[in-house]
Amino acid sequence: MNKEPQRAGPRPPNGILVVLVLMALACGGGPSSDAVVVNTDATQMRVSLEPEAPRVGENRMWIELRDAKGEPVRSVDVVASVKMPAMGAMPGMGGPSKATEVSPGRYRADFEIQMAGTWRVEVRATLSDGSVPVAEGSLKVGSPQLTLKSAGAAPGADAEARPEFTLSAERIQRIGVRSAAAELVALSTPVRALGIVRFDESALQDVSLKIRGWVGELEVSAVGDPVEKGQVLFTLYSPELYAAQEEYLLALQSRERARKTLAPQRADYLVRAAEKRLRLWDIAQSDLERLERRGTPLEHLPIRAARSGFAVEMNIAAGSGVEPGQRLYRIAPLDPVWIEAEVYESEIGLIEKGQSVSVELPYEPGGIRYEGRVDYLYPSLSRQARTARIRIVLENPDLALRPGMYATVQIEVDRGERLVVPQSAVLFAGDRSFVFRALGEGRFRPQKVRVGLTSGDLIEILEGLDAGDDVVASGTFLISSESRLRAALEQW
Repeated sequence: MNKEPQRAGPRPPNGILVVLVLMALACGGGPSSDAVVVNTDATQMRVSLEPEAPRVGENRMWIELRDAKGEPVRSVDVVASVKMPAMGAMPGMGGPSKATEVSPGRYRADFEIQMAGTWRVEVRATLSDGSVPVAEGSLKVGSPQLTLKSAGAAPGADAEARPEFTLSAERIQRIGVRSAAAELVALSTPVRALGIVRFDESALQDVSLKIRGWVGELEVSAVGDPVEKGQVLFTLYSPELYAAQEEYLLALQSRERARKTLAPQRADYLVRAAEKRLRLWDIAQSDLERLERRGTPLEHLPIRAARSGFAVEMNIAAGSGVEPGQRLYRIAPLDPVWIEAEVYESEIGLIEKGQSVSVELPYEPGGIRYEGRVDYLYPSLSRQARTARIRIVLENPDLALRPGMYATVQIEVDRGERLVVPQSAVLFAGDRSFVFRALGEGRFRPQKVRVGLTSGDLIEILEGLDAGDDVVASGTFLISSESRLRAALEQW
């Protein structure tokens, strides 16, 4: 059992936390004597989890606050944050959860865990006197061990209260302090994605017949063969086609005889009807003219390609029988081609139709880049990968882009002119951030800021600085340590 902290004897300096870390057990919906305990000179924070071993899904945190007299600390803001930081291409998960006071001094915070692993934990309480004790630690999914340790007072909470301080030139040089000015620059956010080269699906053509028949000779005999518009794909024997040719030739003969009579146009409709029948069966005009010159039916009529491209699918062999509607060939052009890329759910809002895109084949000598534009954003999202597809159309006159190839897609999203500082200048404490102003002649002052976008090694400043303000960009943590040390010494 934990014992109440001794009140006799000298008290620790104001703002200095004494941390006692114990094992966290389930408390039946509230804190227990086995909860993690964090003591300050003015408050005691007890934290436990429900269930005892955190799980993937819904979880609960119980926080109990008591003052130095052991009385409940009521009606204060308590925020519990459980986070998994971003790793590589995986975005960060989790976030802060505002706790609800369920009884005097007892607070409940519900949070969700999306995956197994170790999660960062921060508990922050904003007291009525403006102080903000913070406890930081971690929890592991499936383990009953919750660890918390003191993080002191939140830097953002007391940064403005700390006075400026001065360092000697020798000290500044020794710790390697370098300053940089906040400046307005044109900021862009790069979006990188993996793409795959695909056929232009809007230009695919399937070859099928409207009549039964038997295949004669194959002119396009293998997948991958190039095909030109009007080229003979194969020849076909069909009793129906043979009969239709005979009807067409008889109609032509009737028209010739009618031209020698007083009603020369009486047989024209027979020719038009017979010709239309053959056309509806995809017989080319050049083959009809050849039939007319020949004067006798062709036993095997040629079937021609309606579009140029490559035979990417073939379901036919010499001598085989074919049925109406059966797909015999699929013909696909390779100029242009599509690049389909997957972008993360968090980046969808940055992409819009018409944006410029750079595409690179990583295995192509010289790293040649192809320039294109976003042609289409698919409306659905992958439930497993949480990504959305975008489509880029690229010209491919030399056929260097082949379907199935991988490609690297990069989109530079213009964000306009923004006020930025180096990322190394900003320090974070929970959901707060601050920088150290370099005031000249060795003088420094902490400054609370609100940050926005990041691009490369730059970070946007939304509030707290103006263009031209100098901030510490190198040696920031050492300057922070100097600031904390001086603030602590002033309390003795």
